[in-house]
Amino acid sequence: MATGKDGDKARDEFLAEAQELIETLSRDLLILDEGQRHGQRTPEAVNDLFRGVHTLKGLSGMFGFERLGRLSHVLEDLLEDLRLGRVELTQPVLDVLFEGVESFQRLLSEATSQGEPANTDVEGFSARVKSLIRAKAATHNVLEDYELDPSMLGVLTEYEEHRLRSNLLEGLSVYRLRVRLSLDVIDSALEELKDRVKSIAEIITYLPSMEGGAGDAIEIEMLLATRRGEGELRAALHRPDASLSLVLKKSRVAEPRPAVPSLAPPPRASQRASSVATAVVKPAAAAEPQADLSLRSLTTVVRVDIRKLDYLMNVVGELGTVRAALSRLVDKLRSTVDLTLSSEAHRVWRSFSRHLGEVQAGVLDIRMVPLAQLFDKVAVVVRQVAREQKKEVRLLITGSETEVDKLIAEELADPMMHIVRNAIDHGVEASDVRAGLGKPSPATLAVNAYQKGNHVVIELSDDGRGIDSNLVREAAVRKGVLTEQAAGDLSRDELLNVTFLPGFSTTRQVTDLSGRGIGMDVVKTNITRLGGAVDLESEVGVGTKVTITLPITLAIISALLFEVRGRLFAIPVAVVQEALRLPHGAVRTVEGREVLTLRGTTLPLCRLGDLFRLSGTEELESDLFVIVIMVGNRRLGVCVDRLAGQQDIVIKGLGRSLARVQGISGATDLGDQRLVLVLDAASIVEEMLAGRVNPVGIGGVQ
Repeated sequence: MATGKDGDKARDEFLAEAQELIETLSRDLLILDEGQRHGQRTPEAVNDLFRGVHTLKGLSGMFGFERLGRLSHVLEDLLEDLRLGRVELTQPVLDVLFEGVESFQRLLSEATSQGEPANTDVEGFSARVKSLIRAKAATHNVLEDYELDPSMLGVLTEYEEHRLRSNLLEGLSVYRLRVRLSLDVIDSALEELKDRVKSIAEIITYLPSMEGGAGDAIEIEMLLATRRGEGELRAALHRPDASLSLVLKKSRVAEPRPAVPSLAPPPRASQRASSVATAVVKPAAAAEPQADLSLRSLTTVVRVDIRKLDYLMNVVGELGTVRAALSRLVDKLRSTVDLTLSSEAHRVWRSFSRHLGEVQAGVLDIRMVPLAQLFDKVAVVVRQVAREQKKEVRLLITGSETEVDKLIAEELADPMMHIVRNAIDHGVEASDVRAGLGKPSPATLAVNAYQKGNHVVIELSDDGRGIDSNLVREAAVRKGVLTEQAAGDLSRDELLNVTFLPGFSTTRQVTDLSGRGIGMDVVKTNITRLGGAVDLESEVGVGTKVTITLPITLAIISALLFEVRGRLFAIPVAVVQEALRLPHGAVRTVEGREVLTLRGTTLPLCRLGDLFRLSGTEELESDLFVIVIMVGNRRLGVCVDRLAGQQDIVIKGLGRSLARVQGISGATDLGDQRLVLVLDAASIVEEMLAGRVNPVGIGGVQ
């Protein structure tokens, strides 16, 4: 195995490719599971799984990941027997396959973090797999009952022979298709033909015929299995020149039939090992000179370490501060006498600003990934937890093509898993209980994602029992989260938000999934740290919906600058609905909170100077501005002294010592030697509207 810098780079490449392979395996397993539950044949999914595990085994051996290689080898044996029909696809077999892919992920996480060895018993898993592998007793060979040329059978691989036998046993019709394709378009024409056939039949094998070819064309023969009639098959092929013949049973042949040209000449020992691809390529290679072969890659995808994108994004962000400084310099030049110099500087600034905007948009686009990557993991967790709880759950996913920043997608994984586990454990009733309530036996868990302005909204809803606010009140008092008087004063919506408090749980019994008082508070903490918000809606007997609102990206944001008692702050424009001057005498006090009536609705107010306990004098009420911010479905008016414009910024962390300061998400450099704190809008809205802010403020920003 390579060492040093090149070795580390190769290792990182392996880990990235292995992660992609494991995610693909999870998707293929979900397809296989769906097909098995609906009684559908999915041989291609088994093949894809086999190829993926085989590739992972080869890569693991190449880079010295011995445990990952052994686990791959064990799963490869099981999948090989599935492909060849020696093992039936049952739920126990699927459970073992899912367990294997989960073990892959644990071993890969161990390799990535270089931490303690993953708790994965490869030997025990191998024993469970071997207990599933049982060779079938010898049975009558159905192939002997059909008019299949022995020379044709001789060139079939073991898997192709198994698929032919399985289709005949299931009563499908088997056809032999012959079609002539021009050598100059052999690749595209063959792929088009295969796509047409796959829509109506399974392709058992295809290879060139050694009879009937010409210098500029070649005849391809296929063996097809289908439940459709010959007429439908011909219509799907859309090739009048194609020759199609049904493979008949020997007992049905009443008289000698005309000889059908052999699919291939009698096999020699070397021919049996030859592949279809080799057979197809050889005639084309003979027709074209070797010098025409191209070494150009067939893919345009480049795998990039996210850390490199972070660095590039920081550089682009710093250029944004340079742009702001250049803008101020151009403004100063306008007041000079030299109008030519001023005009030239303005033209350069406009060009720089335009190109920087294009670079910024391009880098942001590179960082975006579809939520399908996350939702595939959710689907695996739903299946696993539902089986552990012995509940029937139907998962509906929409909006998986919605894109978010890669880092946000990664950080969103744990909150999503907590919500899904809670929904199945707490929300979804058992099948017999649902039947008694008149609900359909399979519970429905729906996941929906969509873009809303500069935010992404993810909704997770179930049709379970819902959350009883009375039970929440009793549990909050019992666990000491709230006093009896405080709990009695809360509205129903406020009681639902109590479920996000640390240590809260309505479950008296501790299980592997819930009841420990961890979960929903972790959800809220992680979502808030990402600059988002989480809202909860529930109705007893109907179900529960959790709505997560997140910014599309955390890399470069457009921010609104403002002053409070002589200090400059910034807030993401994405959460700002509007900014207006505070009307004189418009502030009222309701239940101890300052509010403002804005276009017929009540808007709670937050005086930022008091919140952060800033020294200095406050402006007169008539001189104040109100910035209306909205996070999720909650609004808050922030009172500030002066608006100072808008600018693109890169948020920098405050370091470990200041990371827990409430209300502040980071800081940014404006490019003119001014350092500005950036408000954490979600945290401020949550604390203010929940009424948990101390009257003297939540910080001490000086």
